[in-house]
Amino acid sequence: MSAGEIRVSINSDQDIVSARQKGRMMASELGFSPGDATLIATAISELARNIVSYARKGQITLKMVNSLNRQGILVVAADDGPGIADIRQALRDGFSTSGSLGLGLPGVRRLMDEFEINSEPGRGTIVTVKKWKQ
Repeated sequence: MSAGEIRVSINSDQDIVSARQKGRMMASELGFSPGDATLIATAISELARNIVSYARKGQITLKMVNSLNRQGILVVAADDGPGIADIRQALRDGFSTSGSLGLGLPGVRRLMDEFEINSEPGRGTIVTVKKWKQ
C-alpha cells in the first residue's frame, strides 16, 4: 500500500460507515472544506452501498492525487459482482433496480468532479471518481 492510500473491504453496512469516515478524514487532512468533505463522504457511502446491495462484497480505495497545480482525492469502488447490463440506464436520475431512493450513480457523478465507470455483466464493476480541491 502506497503512502496516502487507504483500502477498505466492503462486505457489510458497518464497512460502508468505515469507508465513509475514512474518506471524510482523508478529505479533511487534504484541506478540503467541511462541505466538500461531506460530499466526498456521501459519494463514498453511495458507492459502498451499491457494492453491498448488488455485489455483496468489494473494495473502496481512497488515494491522494496531485495534478499540475491541484490536489484531490481519488475514490475507486471495485467489485466482481453481477455487473451493470445497461450503464446508460444506471446513470439516469431516478433509476433503481433495488427500489432504493439513494442518490445512485447519477448522484455520485454530480457530487464529484470526475466520474468513470467500467462494468461487464458477470464480471463486476469499477467506478472511479475524483474530487479536486478548489
